[in-house]
Amino acid sequence: MEEPTDAAADSATSGRSESSKEAASKSAREALAAMSLKDKVGQLFFAVVYGSHAGSSSKENRARYGVATPAEVVAKYRPGGVILFPWAGNVSDARQVAALTTGLRRASRKTPLVIGVDQENGTVSRLGSVITKLPGAGAIGATGDPANARDAARVTGKELRALGILLDFAPVADVNVNPDNPVIGPRAYGSDPRKVAVMVGAAVDGFHAAGVASVAKHFPGHGDTTVDSHTGLPVINHSKAQWRRLDAPPFREAIEHGVDAIMTAHVVMPELDPSGDPATLSRPILTGLLRGELGFDGVITTDALGMAGVREKYGDAEVAVRAILAGADVLLMPPDLPKAYNAVLRAVESGRISAKRLDESVLRILRLKQARGVFGTTRTDPRAVRSAEHLKIAKRLTGKVAAKS
Repeated sequence: MEEPTDAAADSATSGRSESSKEAASKSAREALAAMSLKDKVGQLFFAVVYGSHAGSSSKENRARYGVATPAEVVAKYRPGGVILFPWAGNVSDARQVAALTTGLRRASRKTPLVIGVDQENGTVSRLGSVITKLPGAGAIGATGDPANARDAARVTGKELRALGILLDFAPVADVNVNPDNPVIGPRAYGSDPRKVAVMVGAAVDGFHAAGVASVAKHFPGHGDTTVDSHTGLPVINHSKAQWRRLDAPPFREAIEHGVDAIMTAHVVMPELDPSGDPATLSRPILTGLLRGELGFDGVITTDALGMAGVREKYGDAEVAVRAILAGADVLLMPPDLPKAYNAVLRAVESGRISAKRLDESVLRILRLKQARGVFGTTRTDPRAVRSAEHLKIAKRLTGKVAAKS
């Protein structure tokens, strides 16, 4: 499998043309016009399904969704996407993953499903047992060469696409300025905002060269915490000036490179929003800073809604509604999908979430799908995983990392 030259890759990742953006937007608007209210609400959710194949029966699916198989979950709730995890029984080998993604897409009869994964490489590698092993962001960042970040993302993206996965929840755009950070650490490209920004932009380019959507995370920045938002609610006391200098640059760079989505952080930044709400539920942060100041009009996705950091103040139903009102478009992994789905549906029906606000989010999600080929035919090729060329690139990158350590 031949990799493009750096020049070809740069050309491929120079950004979508205005005409292609306009075409995707037109197609997305047409798809939106054909959707029912329940179709639209379903698009806001990215769910976890349990099982190795679309037709696999699981007690977890029955308990959580009232149906047995992943295919039945997709048919019942019509989610915008599914995210794969080894712990959900989704990952064993390349052929199995490709068969699962194919079956899930077939179960999405109306609006095509996008399938995503957390494949950062390094410490967070959900497909680590399946795809080419590459150095993580911290190691890549230490090389000082953004071409390495681009190459790693391109290889990962090509292999994900070969497995039917068209969205990667990467790269990490946090600046790891706190050495006691328990959750980011080597997942970040480093502690210098300018250097991290360059690496993040290069990684976005690499994913796009592979035809895969990328997600920069965790906005407005998770790099200066001593609390893990999986288990608690971190508070970061950066002033707005400090945020602009320390946290914002990698997100600005990602946006300049056309990143498809940005993930929120379950962190409180009192100087950015004194309400005490985590950023995931903060309109001043998501709509004010990310949409307004940084000018981002792509998809905003929450981090996983089952994490403790977002569940401290409100119940799971209210969290889902407040995230949408704050400016989020995708509700990732709600711990109780039926409860969250019904809460959002009721909020739209009551007018608490306006029809216009709902359509804005669904349109962004549909545009992402159009731009990354989700509406087209996705052909899987498990044999493309761990190709000789990709293993060669991995060996080269590992050597560069070793030379800097």
